[in-house]
Amino acid sequence: MRVGRVVAVDDFPEARKPAWKLTVDFGPELGRRSSSAQVTNYTREELEGRLVVAVVNFPPRQIGPVMSEVLVLGAPDESGQVILLRPSSDVPLGGRIF
Repeated sequence: MRVGRVVAVDDFPEARKPAWKLTVDFGPELGRRSSSAQVTNYTREELEGRLVVAVVNFPPRQIGPVMSEVLVLGAPDESGQVILLRPSSDVPLGGRIF
């Protein structure tokens, strides 16, 4: 698991369930990776620039027309909305989660 910053949020109308296409920057070692994320409780503006925690060593997975290269992590709240995991302060991009 590594820390990345969401640098782009695109519509994903082809998804079966509402989702965003995310581009996440993991710094110079890992670069930018794409992900499909079912986090419709966040606006584009809330996601852009946000630090996230993602699994980066799963094999890529085809989700409709999008190749999802990382799995952005979250946990459901009491109402079932996914709350994204993130560090509580700024850390270097690509930082490992221990």
